[in-house]
Amino acid sequence: MEVAIFLIFCFLLSFLLLAAAVTSQRRSTALPPGPPGWPIIGNILQIGKAPHRSLADLSKIYGPVMNLRLGSLTTVIISSPEAAREVLKTHDQVLSGRIILDPVRSIDHQNVSMAWLSSTSPRWRLWRKISATHMFSPQCLEATKSVRMKKVNELVTFISEICERGESVDIARASFVTSLNIISNTFFSTDLGSYDPRTSMELQESVVRIMETIGKPNLANYFPLIGFLDVQGIRKEMKVCSDVLFQVFQGFIDARNNEKSSRSETDLLDSLMDLVKENGSELNVNDIKHFLYDLFIAGTDTNSTTVEWAMAELLRNPKTMAKAQAEMDDVVGPNGVVQESHISDLPYLQALVKETLRLHPPGPLLGPHKAESNVEVLGFLVPKNAQVLVNAWYIGRDSSVWENSEQFEPERFLVGREIDVKGRDFELIPFGAGRRICPGMSLAMKTVSLVLASLLHSFEWKLQNGVLPEDLNMDESFGVSLHKTNPLYAVPVKKLNKTTTLVS
Repeated sequence: MEVAIFLIFCFLLSFLLLAAAVTSQRRSTALPPGPPGWPIIGNILQIGKAPHRSLADLSKIYGPVMNLRLGSLTTVIISSPEAAREVLKTHDQVLSGRIILDPVRSIDHQNVSMAWLSSTSPRWRLWRKISATHMFSPQCLEATKSVRMKKVNELVTFISEICERGESVDIARASFVTSLNIISNTFFSTDLGSYDPRTSMELQESVVRIMETIGKPNLANYFPLIGFLDVQGIRKEMKVCSDVLFQVFQGFIDARNNEKSSRSETDLLDSLMDLVKENGSELNVNDIKHFLYDLFIAGTDTNSTTVEWAMAELLRNPKTMAKAQAEMDDVVGPNGVVQESHISDLPYLQALVKETLRLHPPGPLLGPHKAESNVEVLGFLVPKNAQVLVNAWYIGRDSSVWENSEQFEPERFLVGREIDVKGRDFELIPFGAGRRICPGMSLAMKTVSLVLASLLHSFEWKLQNGVLPEDLNMDESFGVSLHKTNPLYAVPVKKLNKTTTLVS
C-alpha cells in the first residue's frame, strides 16, 4: 500500500514539474501583448493615416514589443532602443528578411531590387558589393565631390536671383532639384532637374507618389490573395509612376549603347554597362534599371525632405539658426564659400542635422523586416514569417530616452552625448542598422549637410507673408518617407557685407 502511494506521489510530482516547465516555456515564448482586434481584419482600423503616431500611442499602452494582427499578417512593432538592438543587431540574421509589399510586386521589383531581395541571396550581396565599389566607397565619394559642389553652387545662384526679386523659395522643390542633379550627374553625367518653375516636375511628382504609394495602408498587403483585384488602385498608380523612371533610364541606356566613340570620363551607368558586357555576367539591362530605381528613389526625395524639415525647424527656432550661422561665419568666413571639407569643423551644423533626423527620420518605420524563423525579442516570441516594424520615429521622440523630446535642441548632441546615426546607437537610427542599413548613408549626410550649410551661410531667412515662427504648420504626410504636408516657402535675404563668390 505504501509503495503504491509513493508511486502515485512520484507520478503526481513529475506531472506537476512537467506542467510547470511547459507553462514557464509558454510564458517565455508567448507572443507580445497587443490590442484586441476585430474578426478577419484584426487591428487594421487602429493604424490610421499616420501609422507612426498611432503605433506609438499603442506602444505606450502595450510596451516596446507589441503584437498586431493586420488581416492575415502577424506584425510585431518595436518601439524602444533595447528592442531595436535585439532586432537589428542581436538577431539581425534571422530578422533581416523582407515582407514584400504589394506595390513592389506590381512592378516585379522584389526579384532584382537591393532593397527587397533576401539578404541571404547572392544577388543581394552582389548589389551591395557594386554599391560599395562604384558609389559609396571613400574613393568614389571623393571623386564625385566636385559634382556636389557644382550643383550646390547652382542652387545658391538660383536663390540669389530669387533674393534679388524679393520672392520666396519652395525649399522642398529647390532641394529636390539639387539632389536630383547630383544623382543624375553621378549616374548619367547630365542634369535631369531645372529650377525654372515653368519646367515640368514630373520626375519629382513621380518619386513622391511612389514613396506615398508604397507607404499607403493597402488591403493587398494584409490579404495577399486579393492583390490582383487592385481594389484601391494602388498597383495601377505604382506602375504609372514607376514607368516614368524606367523610361528615363532606358533612354540613357539606349543612348549610351548608340555612342560610337569611347567616353573620356565614366559615370555609374558606364560602370554598370561594362559589368553587363562581361562574360558570364549575372546582370542584364533590366537589372540595371531596377538598381538605378532604388538609388534614384533613395537619393533624391529623402535628402530634399530632410533639408526641408531642417529649414522648417530652424525657421521656428531663430536663435538656433543664428547659432549655426555664427559657427559658419567663424569657420568659413563671412564671405567664404562652404566646402565639404568645412563640414567636419562645424559641430553645431552636424548636431542640427542629427536633431532633424531624430525628430523627422526619412523612413519613420524603416523597411518591413521579416522573421525567417521563430526568435525571441526581449522574452517575447516573434513567429516565423511575422512582419517586424521598427518605429524609428517614436524611438527618436521617446521621453524616457530623450529630455525635452519634442523640442528641437541640437545642443543635446554637443554636451556629453556621443550619439551618431551610423547604426551603433539605437536611440537614433534614421538609416536603420545591421545588414539592412542604408548603403547610401554617407552620401546622404554629405549632401544634406552641404546643402543646408550653403543655404544658411549664404542668406538670412524669414517666413513669407509675415507668418510667425510659432504658427508655422508642421503637419506630416505619411509614406515610405515622411513629407511635410504643406510645402515650406521661405524668403531669402542677402546678408549684409556678403558677396556671392562661387567656386567649382
